[in-house]
Amino acid sequence: MSAAPAPEGCCDRRDGAQHAAFPVGPARRHLLKAAVLGAGPGRQQAQPDAMGEGIERLPRTVWGTVIDVSPQVLVIDTPDGEQRFTLTADAIAWRGVQLEPAYLHPGDRVAVRLQESSRQAADRIWANIGRVTGVITERAGTRLVVDEGASGSRQVVVIKPRALGRIQVRFPTLEPGYLVDIIGLRGDSELDGLVPATSQPAYAAHSVPTPPLLNGRIHDSISGSATWHEPRDEVPGVMGAGYPAIDPDAHCAEDVAGRSSASYARMPYLSIGSMLRVRNECARRECLLPVTRCAPVARLFNDRCVTCGTSPRGRIADLSLASFIALGGEPERGCFNATITVGA
Repeated sequence: MSAAPAPEGCCDRRDGAQHAAFPVGPARRHLLKAAVLGAGPGRQQAQPDAMGEGIERLPRTVWGTVIDVSPQVLVIDTPDGEQRFTLTADAIAWRGVQLEPAYLHPGDRVAVRLQESSRQAADRIWANIGRVTGVITERAGTRLVVDEGASGSRQVVVIKPRALGRIQVRFPTLEPGYLVDIIGLRGDSELDGLVPATSQPAYAAHSVPTPPLLNGRIHDSISGSATWHEPRDEVPGVMGAGYPAIDPDAHCAEDVAGRSSASYARMPYLSIGSMLRVRNECARRECLLPVTRCAPVARLFNDRCVTCGTSPRGRIADLSLASFIALGGEPERGCFNATITVGA
C-alpha cells in the first residue's frame, strides 16, 4: 500500500479564527472534575499536554450573526465585534439549499469557514443550520416530537410539504418509536426539517439489533461514522466530541426510549474528559478532541456513512459542530467516514 499524504491539522493556530477553548455547562464541569479528581476505575484521565494539542490550536471558523451582505463582502457580528470577509467567486453558502452568499439575510446565524490562503476570505458559510436526531415520541401530521436522549431534550421538527417527499424516501416510518435524523433550518422553537441526514434503520428504537460478537481485544483505532450535533448547551465554537460508550460508573444516564444497551459499534468504555484522536478519512484531517458529553442516540444507529466510500456500521463519535467543520466535514451531508484512536 502506498504511503498516504500527511494529514492536515484541523486545529492549526491562525489569526482571525474564533474558537471557544473550553465547553461550558455540564461538559465543562465534567472536564474540571476529571482534572481535579483524576480517573476512577475503568476511566481514562485526560493528560494536560494532550488537552493542549486538542484545544489550544484554533480552527479557521468564525461564528456570528449577519449584519450585511453584498456580492463581494459579508459583515457579521461576533463576540469579538464586527468582522468583514471577502466573498470570492468560489464562496458557497447553505441556507436550506446551496446558494450564493449574497442571498443570505441580515439576522441569519452563521458559521463561516475561512479560506486556507486568507484569513479575510470566506470559503463556506452555513446559515441557521440545525439538526434533530433521536426517537420519535409524538406525531401530528408533519409535526414530530423527538427525544434526543440524556444529552439533549425533546425537540420539535416540522416537515414542510416541499421536503416531505425527500425525507420520506429515506425515512418512510415517521411514527412514534422509530429513529429519525433530520437536518434543516433552526427556528426559535422548532426545526424546519429539510434534509434526511441518513437512511432510517428498519427497526424500532427498542429493537436495535445485537452487535456481532467478535473475538479478541478491542483495537485502539475504530472506524465508523462521525456525526455532529447542534451547540444548544455549548459555546458555538467549542471543540469536543460526544462518545457512544460512556463508562456506566459515570452515571451519564444514557438510557433512550427505555433502552440502555451498549453501542452497536464495538467500543471501549471511556469517561468524560478522555481524549480521542478523530480523523476524517474523506478530507484527511485529524485532531485530538476531549470527550465532552454522552452520545446516547448514536448507540441506536447501525447505519453507514457514504461520504467517501462506505464506512463500517455504527456511529463512533458525535462531534460538536465546530469540530465537525474544523475536520473538513460538510454539515448538510450529516456525517463523514471516520477513524478514532483512543488516548492518542
